Amino acid sequence: MTNLVSLVDAPGGHTVSYTDPVFPEQPLLLHSACPRRFNECTPVLIVHHGVARNGRDYRDYWLRLVDDLGILAIAIEFTEQAFPDYLWYHFGNRHDQNGISNPRERWTYGIDERLFAAIREQGLTRREKYGLFGHSAGGQFVHRMLSFGYRDRVAVAVSANAGTYAMPDLDIAWPFGLGEAGLDPDALQSVLEFPLIVMTGTHDIKTTGRYFPKGPRSMRQGATRHERAHNYVRAGHAAAQALGAQCAWTVVNVPDVGHDGEQMSLAAAPVIASALHG
Repeated sequence: MTNLVSLVDAPGGHTVSYTDPVFPEQPLLLHSACPRRFNECTPVLIVHHGVARNGRDYRDYWLRLVDDLGILAIAIEFTEQAFPDYLWYHFGNRHDQNGISNPRERWTYGIDERLFAAIREQGLTRREKYGLFGHSAGGQFVHRMLSFGYRDRVAVAVSANAGTYAMPDLDIAWPFGLGEAGLDPDALQSVLEFPLIVMTGTHDIKTTGRYFPKGPRSMRQGATRHERAHNYVRAGHAAAQALGAQCAWTVVNVPDVGHDGEQMSLAAAPVIASALHG
């Protein structure tokens, strides 16, 4: 087991190479932002970077905030060497290149859960739950992870500026929906009842970038990332109504911000801190 104590042995930023027990040959990097007044009761936030795999940058965004927020932020970096493409990250290794499903124990969506368990086992925290923040590709990872039940230990989750979504529709095939993914209406209702926060920059409307998803299934979700965020939450509420249930999802506009991980972190910070301390 990776010794995680150095993540919190002093205030400031630290980096540890971490071995997940399910992927022993594929190390991850953990970049921590430890506040000055850290103790085992300090809330924990797990942060997911975008497609650039720049976990250190995302740690640094939160490093400027953690003292005021009173939280420990840990950015997980899925390096391109160990997790080389979008199937491993955006889509959680849920299926291979041929679309064949992998065993659930091989899904990378379970990494956060196991990391938090290790943090607890090593005495770094006594908290029962943690927070989640993901931007861009990380926003894709976060909302898809929650869709498959990895949320028992999650106190608050923010998916920001995701490029595409697993729409809450059992008639749309995975990964652009939740169809053909082993979920039934009861499981869908449980997903909808989790209080997911979808954040979107009002200026995240550029469609010319290299990583903007432009395929036909992506474009059916909306013309821009901003539009897709609203359509995703709107679809959640419609799905809940059809099931006779309640949808706890909310969408939050971040004015005058585009596809910017730092600014979206800044916008998410007070929301996450309030939920974690509450």
